Amino acid sequence: MQWWRTAMDLIYCLWRRQVMAYLRAPGRVFSALAQPFLFLVALGLGFSPIYQQAGRGDYFAFLVPGVLGSCILFNTVFAGNDLLWDRQFGFIKETMVAPASRTCILFGRALGVTTVALIQAVLVGVVCSVAGLHKVPAGGVLIAFGFAVLIAIFFSFIGSILGSILKDTQSFGQIVNFVATPLFYLSGAVFPLEGQKLLVVTLTSLNPLSYGIDGMRGALGGQYYYDPLMSVFILIVVNIVAAFAATFAFSRVRPD
Repeated sequence: MQWWRTAMDLIYCLWRRQVMAYLRAPGRVFSALAQPFLFLVALGLGFSPIYQQAGRGDYFAFLVPGVLGSCILFNTVFAGNDLLWDRQFGFIKETMVAPASRTCILFGRALGVTTVALIQAVLVGVVCSVAGLHKVPAGGVLIAFGFAVLIAIFFSFIGSILGSILKDTQSFGQIVNFVATPLFYLSGAVFPLEGQKLLVVTLTSLNPLSYGIDGMRGALGGQYYYDPLMSVFILIVVNIVAAFAATFAFSRVRPD
Protein backbone atom coordinates (compact mmCIF):
# COMPACT_ATOMS: atom_id res chain seq x y z
CA MET A 1 0.00 0.00 0.00
CA GLN A 2 3.02 2.30 0.14
CA TRP A 3 2.78 3.07 -3.58
CA TRP A 4 -0.87 4.06 -3.14
CA ARG A 5 -0.05 6.44 -0.30
CA THR A 6 2.79 7.95 -2.30
CA ALA A 7 0.50 8.47 -5.28
CA MET A 8 -2.19 10.10 -3.14
CA ASP A 9 0.40 12.38 -1.51
CA LEU A 10 1.63 13.51 -4.93
CA ILE A 11 -1.88 14.13 -6.22
CA TYR A 12 -2.75 16.09 -3.08
CA CYS A 13 0.43 18.15 -3.33
CA LEU A 14 -0.27 19.19 -6.91
CA TRP A 15 -3.96 19.80 -6.20
CA ARG A 16 -3.11 22.00 -3.22
CA ARG A 17 -0.53 23.91 -5.23
CA GLN A 18 -3.11 24.83 -7.89
CA VAL A 19 -5.73 25.90 -5.36
CA MET A 20 -3.32 27.92 -3.19
CA ALA A 21 -1.87 29.69 -6.23
CA TYR A 22 -5.39 30.77 -7.14
CA LEU A 23 -6.39 31.90 -3.65
CA ARG A 24 -3.19 33.90 -3.21
CA ALA A 25 -3.74 35.94 -6.38
CA PRO A 26 -6.71 38.32 -5.94
CA GLY A 27 -6.04 39.86 -9.35
CA ARG A 28 -6.35 36.46 -10.96
CA VAL A 29 -9.66 35.88 -9.17
CA PHE A 30 -11.01 39.21 -10.40
CA SER A 31 -9.86 38.76 -14.00
CA ALA A 32 -11.24 35.23 -14.14
CA LEU A 33 -14.66 36.44 -13.00
CA ALA A 34 -14.74 39.48 -15.30
CA GLN A 35 -15.65 37.62 -18.48
CA PRO A 36 -18.73 35.83 -17.07
CA PHE A 37 -20.11 39.10 -15.75
CA LEU A 38 -19.45 40.73 -19.11
CA PHE A 39 -21.58 38.04 -20.74
CA LEU A 40 -24.31 38.56 -18.16
CA VAL A 41 -24.42 42.32 -18.60
CA ALA A 42 -23.89 42.60 -22.35
CA LEU A 43 -25.98 39.64 -23.47
CA GLY A 44 -28.48 39.69 -20.62
CA LEU A 45 -29.42 43.34 -20.99
CA GLY A 46 -29.14 43.33 -24.78
CA PHE A 47 -31.18 40.25 -25.64
CA SER A 48 -33.60 40.11 -22.72
CA PRO A 49 -36.28 42.35 -24.36
CA ILE A 50 -36.08 40.40 -27.63
CA TYR A 51 -36.29 37.10 -25.79
CA GLN A 52 -39.37 38.23 -23.87
CA GLN A 53 -41.06 39.59 -27.00
CA ALA A 54 -40.60 36.18 -28.62
CA GLY A 55 -42.53 34.65 -25.72
CA ARG A 56 -39.54 32.74 -24.34
CA GLY A 57 -39.71 34.15 -20.82
CA ASP A 58 -36.78 35.29 -18.69
CA TYR A 59 -33.61 35.44 -20.77
CA PHE A 60 -31.47 36.12 -17.70
CA ALA A 61 -32.50 32.79 -16.19
CA PHE A 62 -31.81 31.11 -19.53
CA LEU A 63 -28.37 32.71 -19.81
CA VAL A 64 -27.03 31.93 -16.33
CA PRO A 65 -26.18 28.23 -17.02
CA GLY A 66 -24.41 29.30 -20.20
CA VAL A 67 -22.38 31.86 -18.27
CA LEU A 68 -21.45 29.22 -15.69
CA GLY A 69 -20.40 26.94 -18.54
CA SER A 70 -18.27 29.69 -20.09
CA CYS A 71 -16.61 30.32 -16.73
CA ILE A 72 -15.67 26.65 -16.45
CA LEU A 73 -14.68 26.25 -20.11
CA PHE A 74 -12.32 29.20 -20.44
CA ASN A 75 -10.70 28.82 -17.03
CA THR A 76 -9.96 25.11 -17.39
CA VAL A 77 -8.77 25.24 -21.00
CA PHE A 78 -6.60 28.32 -20.49
CA ALA A 79 -5.03 26.62 -17.47
CA GLY A 80 -3.20 24.50 -20.02
CA ASN A 81 -0.93 27.51 -20.54
CA ASP A 82 0.16 27.16 -16.92
CA LEU A 83 1.12 23.56 -17.64
CA LEU A 84 3.02 24.62 -20.76
CA TRP A 85 4.92 27.27 -18.82
CA ASP A 86 5.40 25.03 -15.81
CA ARG A 87 6.87 22.11 -17.74
CA GLN A 88 9.41 24.44 -19.35
CA PHE A 89 10.43 26.64 -16.45
CA GLY A 90 8.54 25.73 -13.28
CA PHE A 91 7.55 23.11 -10.75
CA ILE A 92 6.24 20.53 -13.21
CA LYS A 93 9.63 20.47 -14.91
CA GLU A 94 11.17 19.37 -11.61
CA THR A 95 8.56 16.68 -10.95
CA MET A 96 8.90 15.29 -14.47
CA VAL A 97 12.53 14.33 -13.85
CA ALA A 98 11.74 12.91 -10.41
CA PRO A 99 10.82 9.24 -9.86
CA ALA A 100 7.12 10.14 -9.81
CA SER A 101 4.19 8.80 -11.80
CA ARG A 102 3.30 10.97 -14.77
CA THR A 103 -0.31 9.90 -14.33
CA CYS A 104 -0.36 11.16 -10.72
CA ILE A 105 1.20 14.45 -11.79
CA LEU A 106 -1.43 14.90 -14.51
CA PHE A 107 -4.39 13.90 -12.33
CA GLY A 108 -3.27 16.00 -9.36
CA ARG A 109 -2.93 19.07 -11.52
CA ALA A 110 -6.21 18.42 -13.39
CA LEU A 111 -8.00 18.01 -10.06
CA GLY A 112 -6.63 21.35 -8.90
CA VAL A 113 -7.68 23.09 -12.11
CA THR A 114 -11.15 21.55 -11.78
CA THR A 115 -11.45 22.75 -8.17
CA VAL A 116 -10.43 26.30 -9.09
CA ALA A 117 -12.93 26.40 -11.98
CA LEU A 118 -15.72 25.15 -9.72
CA ILE A 119 -14.89 27.77 -7.08
CA GLN A 120 -15.19 30.46 -9.72
CA ALA A 121 -18.45 28.99 -11.04
CA VAL A 122 -19.91 28.90 -7.53
CA LEU A 123 -18.96 32.55 -6.99
CA VAL A 124 -20.65 33.51 -10.26
CA GLY A 125 -23.70 31.46 -9.32
CA VAL A 126 -23.98 33.19 -5.95
CA VAL A 127 -23.80 36.61 -7.57
CA CYS A 128 -26.44 35.58 -10.13
CA SER A 129 -28.77 34.40 -7.37
CA VAL A 130 -28.34 37.70 -5.55
CA ALA A 131 -28.94 39.59 -8.80
CA GLY A 132 -32.37 38.07 -9.24
CA LEU A 133 -32.24 34.47 -10.35
CA HIS A 134 -35.34 32.65 -9.20
CA LYS A 135 -35.04 30.36 -6.19
CA VAL A 136 -34.00 26.80 -7.02
CA PRO A 137 -34.53 23.74 -4.78
CA ALA A 138 -31.42 22.32 -3.16
CA GLY A 139 -31.77 19.16 -5.23
CA GLY A 140 -31.65 21.17 -8.44
CA VAL A 141 -28.53 23.01 -7.26
CA LEU A 142 -26.79 19.71 -6.49
CA ILE A 143 -27.69 18.27 -9.90
CA ALA A 144 -26.42 21.42 -11.62
CA PHE A 145 -23.22 21.19 -9.61
CA GLY A 146 -22.79 17.58 -10.72
CA PHE A 147 -23.00 18.62 -14.37
CA ALA A 148 -20.54 21.44 -13.66
CA VAL A 149 -18.09 18.93 -12.18
CA LEU A 150 -18.31 16.70 -15.26
CA ILE A 151 -17.58 19.47 -17.75
CA ALA A 152 -14.87 20.96 -15.51
CA ILE A 153 -13.02 17.63 -15.37
CA PHE A 154 -13.38 17.14 -19.12
CA PHE A 155 -12.02 20.54 -20.10
CA SER A 156 -9.26 20.28 -17.50
CA PHE A 157 -8.03 17.26 -19.42
CA ILE A 158 -8.46 19.12 -22.72
CA GLY A 159 -6.33 21.95 -21.35
CA SER A 160 -3.75 19.41 -20.22
CA ILE A 161 -3.66 17.91 -23.72
CA LEU A 162 -3.08 21.33 -25.28
CA GLY A 163 -0.48 22.19 -22.64
CA SER A 164 1.32 18.92 -23.39
CA ILE A 165 1.25 19.18 -27.17
CA LEU A 166 1.97 22.87 -27.73
CA LYS A 167 5.39 24.35 -27.17
CA ASP A 168 4.93 28.08 -27.77
CA THR A 169 3.48 29.97 -24.79
CA GLN A 170 2.93 33.11 -26.87
CA SER A 171 0.65 31.45 -29.42
CA PHE A 172 -1.18 29.33 -26.85
CA GLY A 173 -3.87 31.93 -26.18
CA GLN A 174 -4.69 32.36 -29.86
CA ILE A 175 -4.96 28.62 -30.43
CA VAL A 176 -7.12 28.11 -27.34
CA ASN A 177 -9.42 30.96 -28.35
CA PHE A 178 -9.77 29.33 -31.77
CA VAL A 179 -10.84 26.10 -30.05
CA ALA A 180 -12.85 27.39 -27.07
CA THR A 181 -14.88 30.19 -28.67
CA PRO A 182 -16.76 27.96 -31.16
CA LEU A 183 -17.31 25.42 -28.37
CA PHE A 184 -18.98 28.10 -26.28
CA TYR A 185 -21.21 29.61 -28.95
CA LEU A 186 -22.20 26.21 -30.35
CA SER A 187 -23.29 24.85 -26.97
CA GLY A 188 -26.74 26.39 -26.61
CA ALA A 189 -25.28 28.77 -24.04
CA VAL A 190 -26.66 32.01 -25.50
CA PHE A 191 -29.57 30.88 -27.68
CA PRO A 192 -32.21 28.11 -27.47
CA LEU A 193 -31.83 25.15 -29.80
CA GLU A 194 -35.54 24.81 -30.53
CA GLY A 195 -36.25 25.92 -34.09
CA GLN A 196 -32.59 26.12 -35.13
CA LYS A 197 -31.33 24.84 -38.46
CA LEU A 198 -30.20 21.23 -38.70
CA LEU A 199 -26.53 22.22 -39.10
CA VAL A 200 -26.54 24.23 -35.86
CA VAL A 201 -28.35 21.47 -33.95
CA THR A 202 -25.94 18.84 -35.30
CA LEU A 203 -22.81 20.82 -34.40
CA THR A 204 -24.22 21.56 -30.97
CA SER A 205 -24.98 17.88 -30.39
CA LEU A 206 -21.34 17.04 -31.15
CA ASN A 207 -20.14 19.47 -28.49
CA PRO A 208 -19.72 17.93 -25.00
CA LEU A 209 -20.21 21.34 -23.40
CA SER A 210 -23.78 21.39 -24.73
CA TYR A 211 -24.80 18.49 -22.50
CA GLY A 212 -23.31 20.08 -19.40
CA ILE A 213 -24.98 23.45 -19.99
CA ASP A 214 -28.29 21.82 -20.85
CA GLY A 215 -28.06 19.69 -17.71
CA MET A 216 -27.42 22.74 -15.54
CA ARG A 217 -30.22 24.66 -17.25
CA GLY A 218 -32.65 21.82 -16.73
CA ALA A 219 -31.64 21.38 -13.10
CA LEU A 220 -31.99 25.11 -12.38
CA GLY A 221 -35.01 25.83 -14.57
CA GLY A 222 -36.71 22.50 -15.24
CA GLN A 223 -36.37 22.62 -19.03
CA TYR A 224 -34.11 20.01 -20.63
CA TYR A 225 -33.39 19.85 -24.36
CA TYR A 226 -31.49 16.56 -24.08
CA ASP A 227 -32.44 13.65 -21.89
CA PRO A 228 -30.49 14.24 -18.64
CA LEU A 229 -29.49 10.59 -18.25
CA MET A 230 -28.15 10.58 -21.80
CA SER A 231 -26.23 13.79 -21.03
CA VAL A 232 -24.64 12.22 -17.95
CA PHE A 233 -23.69 9.10 -19.92
CA ILE A 234 -22.12 11.12 -22.74
CA LEU A 235 -20.16 13.30 -20.32
CA ILE A 236 -18.83 10.28 -18.44
CA VAL A 237 -17.73 8.64 -21.70
CA VAL A 238 -15.96 11.76 -23.02
CA ASN A 239 -14.29 12.23 -19.63
CA ILE A 240 -12.85 8.71 -19.79
CA VAL A 241 -11.63 9.27 -23.35
CA ALA A 242 -10.13 12.65 -22.44
CA ALA A 243 -8.39 11.17 -19.40
CA PHE A 244 -6.69 8.50 -21.52
CA ALA A 245 -5.79 11.03 -24.23
CA ALA A 246 -4.34 13.48 -21.68
CA THR A 247 -2.36 10.70 -19.99
CA PHE A 248 -0.90 9.62 -23.32
CA ALA A 249 -0.07 13.20 -24.38
CA PHE A 250 1.58 14.03 -21.05
CA SER A 251 3.55 10.77 -21.06
CA ARG A 252 5.12 11.84 -24.36
CA VAL A 253 6.36 15.16 -22.98
CA ARG A 254 10.07 15.46 -22.35
CA PRO A 255 11.55 18.06 -19.96
CA ASP A 256 12.82 21.02 -22.00
